[in-house]
Amino acid sequence: MATDVNGDPEQSGGLVFHPMDQFIIKPLFGDGAVGIFTVTNITLWMAITVLATIALLVLGSSSRSTIPTRMQSIAELAYGFIRKMVEDVAGRDALPYFPYIMTIFMFVVMANFVGLLPGAFTSTSHIGVTAVLAMLVFISVTLIGFIKHGAGFLSLFWISAAPLPLRPILALIEVISYFVRPVSHSIRLAGNMMAGHAVMKVFAAFAPMIIISTGIGLVVTPLSILAIAAIYALEILVAFIQAYVFTILTCVYLKDALHPAH
Repeated sequence: MATDVNGDPEQSGGLVFHPMDQFIIKPLFGDGAVGIFTVTNITLWMAITVLATIALLVLGSSSRSTIPTRMQSIAELAYGFIRKMVEDVAGRDALPYFPYIMTIFMFVVMANFVGLLPGAFTSTSHIGVTAVLAMLVFISVTLIGFIKHGAGFLSLFWISAAPLPLRPILALIEVISYFVRPVSHSIRLAGNMMAGHAVMKVFAAFAPMIIISTGIGLVVTPLSILAIAAIYALEILVAFIQAYVFTILTCVYLKDALHPAH
């Protein structure tokens, strides 16, 4: 018998669907509780993401052909795209950190695209995953700032161009905004990925209505399928854009660490 969100029986013949069920983390083996070392569905799909990234970058460019294959072309395009981004946004002195930024981009973009496969789990839709990525960026750029400039890194929060009476107030605002960075950095990615998949699940729930009701279903089902196709196409674009935004913000934060003076 179908039940509602509170576990109460639903009336027979009703349309029951829960768009957020696709984001539930479950043990990969058995039905026990999820612990720290439990292998879950998100663990599996993050591992698939890593393997897919290795296959693209390592295996795809291993031949180094003069006439590149499709995989080699994609790998070289990604390499050139991110390297130019790092140089344009953070400057040439940020190029030593290019491998780290490239790794972040490839993991995020690959996780986003893998999550679009039927039956897949979108790991970047979970704030736990994106928060770890954002905190790694936050801690990394902060350490780089202090290692490079010492106490001079604090000049990032002191706006010398502002009038003197306003500088303490602006410094407080700058400090708050600096520590909010990992929050906005992680929520932006997770929220966008979760919202798109939830909307697709809602429209997918209306697609079988042609079976339930031949009158309304003849209209609703085709419209639902068209909506799913349109949203799926949009999600392909969003998957890349969100990885791009996450990476370019990382470059902006790195630029602040390398050049903290206003």
